[in-house]
Amino acid sequence: MFLIKVRLSLTTERKDMNMAMTPREMDRKIDEHFDFEARDDVDGVLATLAPDVEHDIVGWPSGPTRGRAAARPFYEALFTDLSDGKVESTRRLYGKDFLVDESLWQGKAPGRPFGLDGRNRDLAFRLLHVVEFADDGKIKRENVWVDLAGIMRQLPQV
Repeated sequence: MFLIKVRLSLTTERKDMNMAMTPREMDRKIDEHFDFEARDDVDGVLATLAPDVEHDIVGWPSGPTRGRAAARPFYEALFTDLSDGKVESTRRLYGKDFLVDESLWQGKAPGRPFGLDGRNRDLAFRLLHVVEFADDGKIKRENVWVDLAGIMRQLPQV
């Protein structure tokens, strides 16, 4: 009987919105976000964010932004500058309504990622996402750290 109760608790959605999200629920939400990114779907990505999201791509010229509309220019530039991207999550750590995701991005750089001339070269770099979730499961804060030194090594400017 105990094993059945444990199994059921792992597969049922939370009914009380004041309960912390489970790691499985957080995985589902962040994977949905990454899937929209992989398809270059700006509207899909923005739909995963809370209306008043704090969006902070460390080193991005605008600095941290607030709200979906303010996050849009980042994604529009990203999808122009990078293509054929695949993200492989290598490690995830979980807390109460937040996760830390360490990933490897691989693809092409047809544009000017992070101000560097990509010339359609192959590119791979590490990412660290710190993501906080709102009670409704939307991303209320996305903080992203990019291995800029690794990008610069692969996209030397001549």
